[in-house]
Amino acid sequence: MKTENLLKQIDFIKEIDKLKYIQRRTKLFNSDRNENDAEHSWHLAMMTLVLAEHSDQPIDVLKVVKMVLIHDLVEIDAGDTFIYDTTKNHTNTEEELLAAKRIFGLLPEAQAKEFLAVWEEFEEGITNEAKFARTMDRFEPLLQNTSNNGGTWKEFDVEYQTVYNKKKAIANGSSSIWNYAENLLNESAEKGILRKE
Repeated sequence: MKTENLLKQIDFIKEIDKLKYIQRRTKLFNSDRNENDAEHSWHLAMMTLVLAEHSDQPIDVLKVVKMVLIHDLVEIDAGDTFIYDTTKNHTNTEEELLAAKRIFGLLPEAQAKEFLAVWEEFEEGITNEAKFARTMDRFEPLLQNTSNNGGTWKEFDVEYQTVYNKKKAIANGSSSIWNYAENLLNESAEKGILRKE
């Protein structure tokens, strides 16, 4: 049984290497190179460890780390949906659920169920852990875009209110991080790196 589990876990580990090839629209800090999904997930895990004290509610930090490390694994099959895409909705889709079941299904049954449950909890965004994980997920690209003179906001001509509406979800997990983020958005508009009507 242990050998069978190990072989399944190794298959999963090999499969998730594909996350390194999924390119995001956002660029690395002060860079013109696009970030990949694996880099994004790693950065969110580090941000969680560093910023956990700013959660408005008590959180299980390990659970948040699990969420941010696995939340984008579905993009191996489903691809990355740009948050400001006007043609495809940036919400949990049937395609992503099928991807989650296939990818997590490579693992031994108990682990597969756990990973799927953690992924679904992140997607639902209701628990304290999911709220904070989603705060990290929305906060990192904001920091990247401000470091890159507007980055994808400028590149795709995304208007202030659209960005603001997407980013205000940060407040669900941390009022102090949202205050910081809101100030960054307003400063970006004043500097002209985020278009305000």
